[in-house]
Parts: sequence; C-alpha cells; structure tokens
Amino acid sequence: MRRSVRGERSKIMKSSEDIAGQYNQFVMPTYAPALSLVRGSGTRVWDADGKVYLDFLAGISVLNVGHCHPKVVEAIRQQAGELMHVSNLYYTEKSGQLARRLSTIGLGGKCFFANSGAEANEGMIKLARMWGNANGRYEIICMENSFHGRTLATAAATGQEKVRKGFEPLPEGFVHAAYNDLESVSSKVSDKTVAVLVEAIQGEGGVVPAEPEFLEGIRSLCDENSMLMLCDEVQCGMGRSGEWFAYSTYGVTPDACSLAKALGGGFPIGAVLASPALSDVFHPGNHASTFGGTPLACAAALATLDVIDEEDLLARAAEKGTMFQKQLAGLVETFEHVVDVRGRGLMLGIVLDQPAQPLVDLLTDMGLLTAATAQNVVRLLPPLNATDDEFEEALDMIRDCLEEWHGTASPEDDDSEIADVSESKDSPSSVAAATETEGGNTS
Repeated sequence: MRRSVRGERSKIMKSSEDIAGQYNQFVMPTYAPALSLVRGSGTRVWDADGKVYLDFLAGISVLNVGHCHPKVVEAIRQQAGELMHVSNLYYTEKSGQLARRLSTIGLGGKCFFANSGAEANEGMIKLARMWGNANGRYEIICMENSFHGRTLATAAATGQEKVRKGFEPLPEGFVHAAYNDLESVSSKVSDKTVAVLVEAIQGEGGVVPAEPEFLEGIRSLCDENSMLMLCDEVQCGMGRSGEWFAYSTYGVTPDACSLAKALGGGFPIGAVLASPALSDVFHPGNHASTFGGTPLACAAALATLDVIDEEDLLARAAEKGTMFQKQLAGLVETFEHVVDVRGRGLMLGIVLDQPAQPLVDLLTDMGLLTAATAQNVVRLLPPLNATDDEFEEALDMIRDCLEEWHGTASPEDDDSEIADVSESKDSPSSVAAATETEGGNTS
C-alpha cells in the first residue's frame, strides 16, 4: 500500500511555482532561473504549466543534437544496465573507443577525460605547465573577454573581471591580451610564456569570431617561440561552427584543445585532446578525475558523434548557419536598434545598441529561448538538426518581438509603447543576466 501511495504521489505534476519554491529554498542562488522546464524533445521544451518553447539556446550549446535524441537516450539506457562506473583504475571499452574516435577527428594523439568544460580547461592548463616545467615556463597568454570556466585557475584565465571579482588572490601565471590583436599577444610573450589559450569564437565574450589572420598569427607566434597553442572548443566545438572544431574553419591546428558541453549530447563529459607530441606528458599520478570518462558518459558521447555523422550535421550547421545569418542580417536594415549580426555556423549573435536582456525576456514570453551575453548581444545556439520550419518560426518570433519592443526603423513608428518592456530589468531572467547566463556553470 505504501509503495502504491508513493507511486501515485510521484505522478503528480508540480506547478512552476512549486518547483521554483523548492529550488529557491534549498539551492544556492548562483543562478536566477526564469522557467521551470520539465520535458524536452528535439528543439522543443515544455514548462511545468504546459507551455511549449522553441529552444534556440540548446542548454548553452550542449544539445547540438537536440533534446533527448532517441539514439543518445537508448545508448545511455543500455549502458546504464550494463556498467556505469568502476573508476579509472580499470580499463573500460567505451573510454578507449571514444578516445580513438576523438583522436581520429581531432589532433591524432591521446585524450584525457573530465566532467565539464572547466575541468577540461584545467587539465589542458596543467598539461601545458607540465610540458614547460623543466624550462621554468608556466605563464599562459589568454584573451580579454574570454571565458574558460569557474574554477580558480580557469577564472584566472578568463578575461572578464566579473568572473574573477571577489575570489582574489587568484592563481598566478595568466596574462591577458586583446582578442583579434596579434601585436597585443606578441607583446605579452616572455621567457616564462609556455602557451597561448584562445577561443576560435568567443561565446561569453559576445559571439565574436577570430579574424583568420589572428589565429594564423598565433600559430606562427607559438611555433617561432616554442610555445603551445591551446584552443578552448567547449562552446564552439562539436560541429557548431560547421566543422567538428571551430579552429578547423581557420585552417590552423593547435597543440591541444578542450571539449565538453555538446560532447555528451546532454550527459556531462569533458575532454582534453592532445597532439602526439603532448600525449605522453602526463604520467600516472600527475592528473586524474574520479568520474572522467565513465562508461555511461562515453556511451552517450559515442552515440552523439554517431548522430552528428549519420545526420550530416556538420554540413547542416555550415549551410543553415550561413542562410540563417543572412536572414538575421536583414534585421539591421529594418530595426534601428539592431546594429550587427555575427558568428559562424549556428553560433550566432544579434548585436544591439542597448542591453539585450529586455528583448530576451520578450522572446521568452513569446516562446523562443535565447540568452543575453556581453550585455548587448542576443545569443542564438539552436540544435544543429533544427528543421527549416523551426528556423522560420524563430525568425518570425524575433521579428515580431523586435517590432513590439522598439518598432521598425521607419520615422513614423512610435516608440512610446515599449517602456514597459525596456524597463523589465527586475524580471527573473533579467536578474539571471546580472549574474551572467553561465551563472555558476563551470564552463
């Protein structure tokens, strides 16, 4: 009888208010969530009150193959019934399979598995320091406006003061140069410099792609000074740019790169991919992770890679990204507060001449999930397998919201009706923006 009662209670759907109340009572306030989501399928999510949303944020570039892709779900279900975890004291089949797969599409060397983007970046930083240790080289040149994680080391590497503020003193050994300014990077090189860490597309920095000459120049600068080139692919990797790795769209090859977010199709996993020259720098005891590369996580990642291959999502991201960016660029001519549209593949940003959060709030109310970043950029990260109709639907909602928000650029439009929306700074999602969309996320 008790089991039956508990079963009945578990089936009772909680309201958004109930879910938010429990969360706010017991979860530390590192985020300020705006919605209570309970189900996802493909490009759609549902809140606890039954409202459906078109998800063009994809868990901040995590759900590149969409919510609950059947092949990923089945891989997790099957592996969960066989072997979930035994620790890295033992060989497991799936970790070797995933490492081989990533090596083949990546840098041709070996992998280290972690749980998140911050852990992957931390591992990559330690790898570089271990490589340069014998020569007294440990300093890493990072970029202004970059984002690499929320651990102490990755926060120190991050080029945003708001991420570092309040956690001083941070680990030493990180200096910051201007992004897309090769001369600035070159000026930071010293006899202590071991590596340059860069994102091919800055996500948290405002969806800013690197200039080709910049990445090419970094590769040459590193070669000339016997330094390592490290690429953070946590947000821009796994096909989002139209290639497996965003650096590949520039024709450069780093010495190591980090992955996470979309690697597991929604299941947490991170990885460091190293070139052959760096593959044996670590030895037993130098670095480790209890949950890094579990059979369950690796099964999810292998299924995700299969989906990207089988559904030809690299080509999809490249082709649809180019088309969608052109369609969004038309907003610049129509709406006076839209000043630019930038990005690569399906990592796109609508740049405004004012804070973006009020528009993000309005889009959410209409049923389109996006995020504000760098204060004035609406970030769009749709699943790579979103349909043509879903892109049209999203575009229509963006146009409608822009018109409602501030009207068109034509002189006869009256902007007097937008005050309530523009002043919605105290809405839940506006508060979330104040702590940044990544909140307490590790990367």
